Amino acid sequence: MAKQNKTFSCSACGSSFTKWSGRCDGCGEWNTIVEDTPLSAGPASKSLGGQRGSALELTDLSTEEAPPPRTQSGLDELDRVLGGGLVPASAILVGGDPGIGKSTLLLQAAARFAQAGLKTIYVSGEEASAQVRMRAQRLGLSDAPVKLAAETNLRNILTTLEAEMPQLAIIDSIQTMWADNVDSAPGSVSQVRAAAHELTNFAKRKGISIVMVGHVTKEGQIAGPRVVEHMVDTVLYFEGERGHQFRILRAVKNRFGPADEIGVFEMTGGGLSEVINPSALFLSERGEPSPGSVVFSGIEGTRPVLVEFQALIAPSPHAQARRSVVGWDASRLAMILAVLEARCGIPFAGLDVYLNVAGGLKVREPAADLAVAAALLSAREDAALPADTVVFGEISLSGALRPVGQGENRLKEAQKLGFTSAIVPSGGKITGGDGLTLRSYADLTAFVGDIFGAG
Repeated sequence: MAKQNKTFSCSACGSSFTKWSGRCDGCGEWNTIVEDTPLSAGPASKSLGGQRGSALELTDLSTEEAPPPRTQSGLDELDRVLGGGLVPASAILVGGDPGIGKSTLLLQAAARFAQAGLKTIYVSGEEASAQVRMRAQRLGLSDAPVKLAAETNLRNILTTLEAEMPQLAIIDSIQTMWADNVDSAPGSVSQVRAAAHELTNFAKRKGISIVMVGHVTKEGQIAGPRVVEHMVDTVLYFEGERGHQFRILRAVKNRFGPADEIGVFEMTGGGLSEVINPSALFLSERGEPSPGSVVFSGIEGTRPVLVEFQALIAPSPHAQARRSVVGWDASRLAMILAVLEARCGIPFAGLDVYLNVAGGLKVREPAADLAVAAALLSAREDAALPADTVVFGEISLSGALRPVGQGENRLKEAQKLGFTSAIVPSGGKITGGDGLTLRSYADLTAFVGDIFGAG
C-alpha cells in the first residue's frame, strides 16, 4: 500500500503546507500549524452518511424522478434570488458587512417560511433568545411559529437539530460557532471551515435546509464566508450602503437557479420591505436633466434594471488628477478614459473625474461602458442628454461599440418607465417598439461627434 503524505494547515489563516514548521509563512503566526487527518485514516468498516456514501451507476438514476418541491416564503424578492423558493436539504450561505441587515432579513424569512408550514429553528450565536424575541416584536413577527435558540457549541446545535428535526435551520452566525474537536479560537478560519463542513453534511444527510450567516469585513478579510463558498449550494451576498435605505440581495452562486440574480429591499422602521419595481425606485429621485447624468438600462440576473450614472469633471488642483468611483469598476473607468483620449482625441489630463451609481447599486456588466462614456462627456462638455433617453453598449479598445445581450428586455423596461429614446450599438438584433426611437452607432467616434459635436 502506498504511503500517504502528511499535510499540514495553519489554524489561523488556513494555508496548507507539506511539512510542519513553527511559523506560518502565510500570516506570520507562531505555533498555529497542525497536521491534517485524512478521512482514510478512520475505521474502514464504517460508512459515513449511510446511503449517501454508497455508489450508484449513472444509468440506474431515474430520469422520470420529479425534482424536490420548493417552498416559497412569500417574499417574492427572496424567492427570486433562491431560484424559485427553498430547496430541501440545501446549504445556503448569506454573507455581507456587519450591520447591513442580514439578521433582520433572515428573521423575517424564518417567520414567513414557518407560516408557510415549515418547521423552523433560528439559532443565534450573537444574541440571547430574549433579544431575538424583542427584535421579532419590533418587526411584528411575535406570533410566528419559529423556535429560538441561543448557542455557540456546534455539538449541542447538531444534537438539538437531530432531536427536533426541523425542515429549516438558520445559524446566525457561522463566525460564532465553535467545534470542540478543533484546536483554535472561535471565528478563526479552521473553526469556520469545520463548522460549515459539519452543518452542510448534516443538511445533506438529514434532508434539512440550513442557512448560515457570514460576516465580510471591509478589507475583504474573511473571518468567514469565502473559505466555505465551495462547500455550500447557494451563496447570497447582502449589499448596500449603511447611509442608504436600499439593500441588494445578490446570488453569487446557485446550484438550483440562475446566478447574479438580485432582490431589492428597502430598510424601513418595520424591517426590510420588498421593492417590486426597483427601476422606478432607483430613478425616483432623478429631477431635471443635468450635465453628467445618464440612465443605463442594465440586466441583473434575469431582471432588467434602470439606474442612473452620475459623473462630475472638475479641474484638479493637484499634480496627479483624482479618479474616484462608487458602484462601478475603477479599472474599467480608466480604460474608458484612455479610449476617449486615444480614439476620440478628448483629453482628461488635469481633470478630476468622479463617477457614481445612484441608489447604491453595484453595476458589474460591461454593457454600461457607453453610458459611462456618455456621462463623462456630458459632464466635460456641460451638455445634458435628453431626460427620456437610455444608453447601453460595450466599448472595445479600438473604439468600436459592441452589441450586448438581452437588448429587447432592456428596451421594454425603459419603455415601460416612459423613456422614448435609446442610444445603442449598431449591429444588434434589436428593434424599437411603438413610441421608442433607436439611435445606433458603430463606434465611439461617431457617437461623440453626433451627440456632443466633439472628437
